Amino acid sequence: MTNGNSSREIILDILLEILEKGGYSHIVLGQALSKYQYLDKQERAFISRTVEGTVEYTLQLDYVINSYSSVKVKKMKPVIRTLLRMSVYQILYMDRVPDSAVCNEAVKLAQKRKFTGLKGFVNGVLRNISRNKEQLKWPDDSVRYSMPSWILDMWKGTYGEETAVSMVKAFLKPSRTAVRCNLNRASKQEIMESLKNQGVTVEETPLSAAVLYLSKYDYLESLDAFAEGLISVQDMSSSFVGEIADPKEGDLCLDVCGAPGGKSLHVADKLKGTGMVIVRDLTEQKVALIEDNIARSGFTNIRAEVHDALVPDPAWEGRADIVLADLPCSGLGIIGRKPDIKYRMTMEQMEELAALQREILSVVQSYVKPGGKLIYSTCTIDRKENEENAAWFLENYPFDAMNLEGKLGETLNAASVRSGNIQLLPGIHPCDGFFIAAFQKK
Repeated sequence: MTNGNSSREIILDILLEILEKGGYSHIVLGQALSKYQYLDKQERAFISRTVEGTVEYTLQLDYVINSYSSVKVKKMKPVIRTLLRMSVYQILYMDRVPDSAVCNEAVKLAQKRKFTGLKGFVNGVLRNISRNKEQLKWPDDSVRYSMPSWILDMWKGTYGEETAVSMVKAFLKPSRTAVRCNLNRASKQEIMESLKNQGVTVEETPLSAAVLYLSKYDYLESLDAFAEGLISVQDMSSSFVGEIADPKEGDLCLDVCGAPGGKSLHVADKLKGTGMVIVRDLTEQKVALIEDNIARSGFTNIRAEVHDALVPDPAWEGRADIVLADLPCSGLGIIGRKPDIKYRMTMEQMEELAALQREILSVVQSYVKPGGKLIYSTCTIDRKENEENAAWFLENYPFDAMNLEGKLGETLNAASVRSGNIQLLPGIHPCDGFFIAAFQKK
């Protein structure tokens, strides 16, 4: 079995798991990469890029296949459908792989998976697309940017055509690894030195003193700065939660839906060894994730526990200086990292999530002491879950909107910052789509 073929087989299996069985792309791919850790870096990069690209562009790839195939994508057998999708992605977007090799490997794989009768069909469709790829025309923005039209239309309606197109373009760019420095453990300079000594390319950002972008590394786990808890994986947008929470020494903080713990660890770091952060999540599994991250950080002022945020906890009534409520949401702000979200989410689900967020907020608001803060955040770009919920909260509970001016550097001084919330947009801001609202209890 040639190397090329083995990695394509791995890609086929990963994609079947995601596109046919509904597995979550980042989880299925992550598990596969750790299972095939022995493959060289280049081969793993090929697997990642092909899987991520195929999922990201599925909507567009199906349009192309349907334009050149007598059998429509929906009617194909899952293996053949997946094989064509991943092969067309390589033909259209991976210049390093010759089209002829893509066609040959696809034919071999079809045979290997017992579809010998269909190898002529696979070969014909792929060679036809390869011959005509320069002539492809997209019927609309939905196909061009591989974004379901209902999402695109919603954003065009909310933000206007230009901003909506900037957002969907940004999602298709490769996402970078962002890490936040635990500055109470080491200085930014020391952390950057350590990373550079291990051959990592490190990039700073003017928007945050604590966040770095990393590239050219093999495994995050192999980096000393990661193993020693000097850095935590966290996008810049979610690191703004800790900046806005702005704890003072000795504060008691409760994070009600905290896995995997990035925001709580940031608050613990800012507390400089004082105070206490309690991080909760719904399942043992999620709490185990938080505990791993706490153990690596070496912080002693943070603890994790299992608790359902919908269940009132009288022991916390009026006790917390800060409550962090980063609630379950539609996730439309992180499509760049988890592209399958755009195919799973529906309008109905978004309505349900907005209602769930209100339910959780109505429970956890009682934990905030008078004068204390509640920070509400989501990783989505949806008015119902964001601005509308923030307005609903202020109408129904004894809180004021906090003025966020100056909290996030000069660049982010939008009008909404004065009214206590901020919506970050990919392609407009250099980070994920994210929403933060800050409230102070009267």
